[in-house]
Amino acid sequence: MTESQKVDAVVVGAGIAGLYMLYRLRELGLNTRVIEAGDDVGGTWYWNCYPGARCDIESLSYSYSFSPELEQEWNWSERYPAQPEVLRYLNHVADRFDLRKDITVGTRVVSAEYNAATQRWRIGTDEDRPVDTQFLIMATGCLSRPKLPEVPGLDRFQGPTFHTGCWPREGVDFTGMRVGIVGTGSTAVQSIPIIAEQATQLTVFQRTAAYSTAAFNRLLEQSEIDEIKVGYGEFREAQRASSFGLPIEPPTRSALEVSAEERTAKYEAGWRKGTLVSILGCYADTLTNREANETAAEFVRQKIRERVNDPEVAELLSPRSYPFGTKRPCLDTGYYETFNEPHVHLVDLRKTPLIELSERGVRTSEQEYEFDAIVFATGFDAMTGALAAIDIRGKGGISLREKWAQGPRTYLGIAVAGFPNMFTITGPLSPSVLSNMIVSIEQHVEWISDCIAYLGERGIGTIEATVEAEDRWVEHVEQVGNRTLYPSADSWYMGTNVRGKPRVFMPYIGGVGAYRQLCDEAATKGYEGFALESATVPA
Repeated sequence: MTESQKVDAVVVGAGIAGLYMLYRLRELGLNTRVIEAGDDVGGTWYWNCYPGARCDIESLSYSYSFSPELEQEWNWSERYPAQPEVLRYLNHVADRFDLRKDITVGTRVVSAEYNAATQRWRIGTDEDRPVDTQFLIMATGCLSRPKLPEVPGLDRFQGPTFHTGCWPREGVDFTGMRVGIVGTGSTAVQSIPIIAEQATQLTVFQRTAAYSTAAFNRLLEQSEIDEIKVGYGEFREAQRASSFGLPIEPPTRSALEVSAEERTAKYEAGWRKGTLVSILGCYADTLTNREANETAAEFVRQKIRERVNDPEVAELLSPRSYPFGTKRPCLDTGYYETFNEPHVHLVDLRKTPLIELSERGVRTSEQEYEFDAIVFATGFDAMTGALAAIDIRGKGGISLREKWAQGPRTYLGIAVAGFPNMFTITGPLSPSVLSNMIVSIEQHVEWISDCIAYLGERGIGTIEATVEAEDRWVEHVEQVGNRTLYPSADSWYMGTNVRGKPRVFMPYIGGVGAYRQLCDEAATKGYEGFALESATVPA
């Protein structure tokens, strides 16, 4: 057996979560190794370099808060930063805090096995040499396992194919090409306008239309940057206490208790703000009452009709099969206007289903479309995909895949019963994707590092979620989710975009601030809901 490297902690992933986790563990004096599949740091912002890739949270909100010096020295250029700028920021963080020396890149974790006798994990990689560690921290991301469409012939097409979630680092030039793009979710909404500028012909295959609102992106004024920097402390506290990790005033009124004129004016003001939650946040019952939700949905559909010249195309692009906000909302720059271009065509896969890929292109039930290149904007095996891709085995050799066969089970989205000393940053059943991710990431990283410090100070060898606490949390997440409209939609939140995946609402919609209080309360009570075991070998 190959001799293993021995460390105190292994962090899987060197994105936003992995970099900050390494920083915190270093402060505790732990010998830590970060293992990253990509050839550099960045995580989501390393892999997602497709045309038009851009953050949909405002840059001054989507940044680390742990270092006041970092907050003051970094200047964002745009309201919504493009992928290259976010990646430059993360590289700056890695260099500024000298993190790279503890990061192994170009190496994929393929297995993790817990040994109860030693209270340690053995981590297997595709580089053969295993790593032996006390703590295993999964910073693998919620949207990091690309998913191809489940249709025959994916290897039959003779031209190049691309997935937006693993785009070539050198980029792709579509000039003069006939291009087909499958999917109309977030990545498609961002990439379609850019690809359309290059391609001779662009054909978009849509199964389910997306609700997208205008981003109103622009360059930032130095005065507004300075204003935020002066008040960053209060701003960050407001983020942490909010429902979505965004400091907005929570609504108190119903959309149904005001006049149509007042409601439209409110939605118009929200539209002009150009954020993911500015329309969702207009009224208190948008995500809980179908009739209230329909008022917001119809407002967005009217905006689509105003932006698309052809009424038939506008109708195809107008969602009607699910409530507004229950699938991932989109922010766009010129998405709907792109369909006014004569060389851009829309194919409705509800009417003419996609049958297969052929040697020359895409075949639907109605005809075959010939292309020079095909782009799959078909999303990810979200929330659980990256974790299930690794053969993780806990106490008694139980497989995480087996445990989650009927849907993910965690306590607080941080820990899993039967898997001691394993933590999942923004794991399933935590706010994660229903929040400003960086706010949720920082909260988890800080909770985990405080927990590890607590264990070390008391000579405790392992911490593990109890089955009872896990069961209660799973039930609570389901109950809270069922009070909303989210479960009524088929979405990657529910796992329905992956064939055979259990239909379970995987994020926690109880609110970032309220969730933080629950986590802090468990820690304050000596890690209530967890079983702690003394170290078998002195640290």
